[in-house]
Parts: sequence; C-alpha cells; structure tokens
Amino acid sequence: MLLVRSYINVADNSGATLVGLFAVNGRNGRRFARVGDVVSCSVKRASTSGKIKKGAKVYGVIVRTRKETNRADGSSIKFSDNAVVLINPKTKDPIGSRVFGPVSRELRDLGYNKIISLAEEVL
Repeated sequence: MLLVRSYINVADNSGATLVGLFAVNGRNGRRFARVGDVVSCSVKRASTSGKIKKGAKVYGVIVRTRKETNRADGSSIKFSDNAVVLINPKTKDPIGSRVFGPVSRELRDLGYNKIISLAEEVL
C-alpha cells in the first residue's frame, strides 16, 4: 500500500527517476494505492536528457510494492521497493521504451500487457 504523499521510484526510461504520489485515480477519495492502481504523480527528480521534466504532472501504474500482495492461490508476494511505470492514461501505454526490474503478475489481468512484455521479469 502506498499512501498519498509517498515518494516512489520510477521503473522505466522516461526520464523521471523519483515521483511524489498525490492522488489515487478512480477510487473515490481513497488515500492508498495497491499494485495495478493508476495514480497521479508529480516529478520530483528527473534526468537532464529525458522526455519528462521535473515538476511535471504525470500518470503512472504501480508495478511493485513493499507491502505484500495476497493472491487467489493462497500465496503472497512482496518486493524490495515501491515502483511505478509512467503511462499515457487514455491508452494505458507506457511512456518509456524499457521497464527495469521485476513487475507483478496482477498487471496482466488489468490490461497492462505492453508493460508485461517490456518487463525484465514477471513475478
């Protein structure tokens, strides 16, 4: 679970490296986000040669959380960090062309197949 005002690592090559979460979209005022939720973020740190600049408002989907996620088969999974992949909210396509690190398998059920195909590892 990621709370509003959390800082999250960016797991793609869009140019942003750290974002601050300020809203969970489509959840009627809910103040925390899980894997697969679309969130509104503000770029806090960015590389100088990227598409995304510091201070920009961006949308992203949560791909990893440190809080464990329970699965239907009874297992659970948790990651070593919190991460987000920046997306175009209308098409659900990622802004970057690469996704770094593992991503959660739950994204496949939610329709983020492009992120799944770009990821190094799906757990």
